[in-house]
Parts: sequence; C-alpha cells; structure tokens
Amino acid sequence: MGRWLKEHSLSLVVFGLFAVFLVGHSIAGFRHYNEQQQIHSQPEVTYAEYVTSGDFVESVFENWESEFLQMGMYVFLTAFLYQKGSAESKKPYGKEAFDAEPRASKYAPWPVKRGGWVLKLYENSLSIILLLMFLLSFWLHAAGGARATCEEDQVHGQTDCHTTTQYMHTSKFWYESFQNWQSEFLAVGALVVLSIYFRQKGSPESKPVNTPHNKTGAQ
Repeated sequence: MGRWLKEHSLSLVVFGLFAVFLVGHSIAGFRHYNEQQQIHSQPEVTYAEYVTSGDFVESVFENWESEFLQMGMYVFLTAFLYQKGSAESKKPYGKEAFDAEPRASKYAPWPVKRGGWVLKLYENSLSIILLLMFLLSFWLHAAGGARATCEEDQVHGQTDCHTTTQYMHTSKFWYESFQNWQSEFLAVGALVVLSIYFRQKGSPESKPVNTPHNKTGAQ
C-alpha cells in the first residue's frame, strides 16, 4: 500500500486538492447566491438546488474550458514549436526520443502493435482528448450561462430566454471566455520563459539547478 501511494502520490494530491477547492467553491457560491436572493427579495435555495443551478454550472465550466484549452493547445504546440533555453521546450535542432517513429515491442500499448490509422490516432490522442474536454466544457459553460441568465431575467419580469446556442452569440459569454483564456496563456508563457532562468530543485518541470540558461529541455 505504501509503495502504491508513493507511485501515485502526485495525482492523488492534485485531485484531492481539486475536490477540496470544488467543494469550497460550491459552498462559497451557495452562500453568495442566497445573499443575492435576499437582496432581491427572492426565496433562498437549498445547497442541492444551487449545485444543479445554471449559476454554479456556468461558474465551474467557465474555468474548466480555459484549463483544457490551455493544456490541449500546449501539448499540441510543443510538438513543433520551440523556445531556446526553456525546460518546457524540445531542442530546436536534432531529433529527440519522443520524435522517433513508434515500434511495436512486447510492452508497447496495443495501438502501437495494431498500427495503421489506430496508431495514427493514438499518436495524437493526448491533444485530441484534451481538446474534446475543452469543447464539452465550452458547451456546458454556455448551457449553464443560458440557464443562469434566464433565471436572472425572470426575476426582472422577462419571460424570453436564450437557448444555449443563442447565449453563445452574446458578448457576456465571450467576455467570460476571453477573460479566462488570456490568463491561462499568460501563465503558460510565463512558465516557458521563466524556466529559462529560474530553477526548482527536484521538479521535472525545471532544468537541473546547475544547467546553463541556454540549454533547452529539462534534461
């Protein structure tokens, strides 16, 4: 058990923190939502009603979409773009191990052994799944936003509500999206450039402490 915990400690801690912050997000959002309900002389909702409301769904997936977009694009772009000296980049010249054509071996995943279009799909599967998760989150952000806007409009006596597709054409939807997207790419760009000059001992995201600034890649 101890060995298993060590071997999976990074994902366990990261997903544990995700769960803690998601619950914290929902509790804080629930309290804020009911405070707004009181201000507008509207009935308060239960916690279960809140976490299934458009307000909560929108706030969750508005952030998820930017994370999956950032990671999907980063995985894709680092396959063929470079930054000299960065721990996050491949070397600008020459071939590296992950550029080599995959060859079937005893321990290779089955798509490698299968070859053909299955292998071609598998070769790009990480960026594909991340971008599919972005598209799903993008749609759920729009669906939650349409519901939240409808609920808010009904409080003010308006009966016509946007569909999800109609909401995706509003400035509010794109304002919410762009404000998250720009921050994600700022963070990625900062990591790419800062890893040229700064180090974190023991982290695979950093070059070794004694590595010169102009050396590209973590190793």
